Amino acid sequence: MSSSGIEKGVVTAELEPPRGNRSRFAFACAILASMTSIILGYDIGVMSGAAIFIKDDLKLSDVQLEILMGILNIYSLVGSGAAGRTSDWIGRRYTIVLAGAFFFCGALLMAFATNYPFIMVGRFVAGIGVGYAMMIAPVYTTEVAPATSRGFLSSFPEIFINIGILLGYVSNYFFSKLPEHLGWRFMLGVGAIPSVCLAIGVLAMPESPRWLVLQGRLGDAFKVLDKTSNTKEEAISRLNDIKRAAEIPEDMTDDVIVVPNRKSAGKGVWKDLLVQPTPAVRHILIACLGIHFSQQASGIDAVVLYSPTIFLKAGLKSKNDQLLATVAVGVVKTLFIIVGTCVVDRFGRRALLLTSMGGMFLSLTALGTSLTVIDRNPGQTLKWAIGLSVTTVMTFVATFSIGAGPVTWVYCSEIFPVRLRAQGASLGVMLNRLMSGIIGMTFLSLSKGLTIGGAFLLFAGVAAAAWVFFFTFLPETRGMPLEEMESLFGSYTANKKKNVTKEGKEMVEEH
Repeated sequence: MSSSGIEKGVVTAELEPPRGNRSRFAFACAILASMTSIILGYDIGVMSGAAIFIKDDLKLSDVQLEILMGILNIYSLVGSGAAGRTSDWIGRRYTIVLAGAFFFCGALLMAFATNYPFIMVGRFVAGIGVGYAMMIAPVYTTEVAPATSRGFLSSFPEIFINIGILLGYVSNYFFSKLPEHLGWRFMLGVGAIPSVCLAIGVLAMPESPRWLVLQGRLGDAFKVLDKTSNTKEEAISRLNDIKRAAEIPEDMTDDVIVVPNRKSAGKGVWKDLLVQPTPAVRHILIACLGIHFSQQASGIDAVVLYSPTIFLKAGLKSKNDQLLATVAVGVVKTLFIIVGTCVVDRFGRRALLLTSMGGMFLSLTALGTSLTVIDRNPGQTLKWAIGLSVTTVMTFVATFSIGAGPVTWVYCSEIFPVRLRAQGASLGVMLNRLMSGIIGMTFLSLSKGLTIGGAFLLFAGVAAAAWVFFFTFLPETRGMPLEEMESLFGSYTANKKKNVTKEGKEMVEEH
């Protein structure tokens, strides 16, 4: 930070003309970090079609199949639980590399599996990578991105997950032409290729500036902030905000310092997060866990993992038609996730979440009703019910993708205080993966117990409850600097929430 000076103990710099839009560098960093999400999405999506052939080739029962489908998310709890401490220890960047390594090994193990236990070992290794990737990609992107584009850039992991899911569906369709014993192996094995690209691309990524500050590396943190800010003044302002949040005295301005408050470097985090949280931190934790629970408990992974089965129940009899319709689901999901990403900084997190969950409720209600009608009229071809079922699957994934999909990760990666962010975000990811695993491992049994229409009506009830939760508990965070985010929380009343949000906008304008 040789170009900086000291004024009243705060890092300052002489005024300089704007250097153009530096968000391109943050954009590139977000893309590279989100490569883990492509691999994650591919692992999720490809199993949807591969399961049809794995079941026949390895002679699996329905129970074995649904365990295979959903267990990835249960296994991911290992990675999610370790990701927060790992990223605080070795840094955000090398945690991304570690996630890629697990994906690479898991893909190869599954591709060469000769029996059910063997493929389950591959799922376990890949699941650890899933847990790491789902926590670290949004956290890294949030910490690198400036406040003005944080929502857009932090949505990248969700976009890339959906691109990966779509690639998995496309892979299902094309490799399904191969002999049964080879097709599913190629479907799973090619997932190792993006991991190699990730290992090469990460060499061009900087470390998170907020992690660097927590390690006392102020000079390195400033270099990263300088590359992602439009002016040096903006970079210095962001650095000073991070220092204040990390409780580093303003008069400590050397390139390398000893962080005086070791709690800020990862000590005592769990106590402040779970044992003795402040009212604001308690509210933040409830909001994070609630939004993650709602995202998965409303049934999105039932559609992502079991689309061919749903379309079979809806009246599409051939495997080719089922896989084509599944590809259409992937296309719709990806297109609308891009729409949601483009408008998250314009309309705000809260508005998109409420709109999304409302649309999901209507879609799930219509889907459950149409599937119930089809189920109660066996032997009849009810074209209107078939058309409604297929259409509402598409509208469900579309409404999910404009809000609940991307905003969950944006919201939960930005609301925690800097020293609680990694562990707080990892708790949310653990709950997310747990619910996803429960849905994936029980959907076939649930469909038999309640009928498939009844299962989706149950998901509709969850979506309705989630809408009420979002309306009551979640304040708007758009445009708020990360270091001032905590001021939005601590009150659950709508009137107070609006007032605090208004004050937050005024603080942003002052900056």
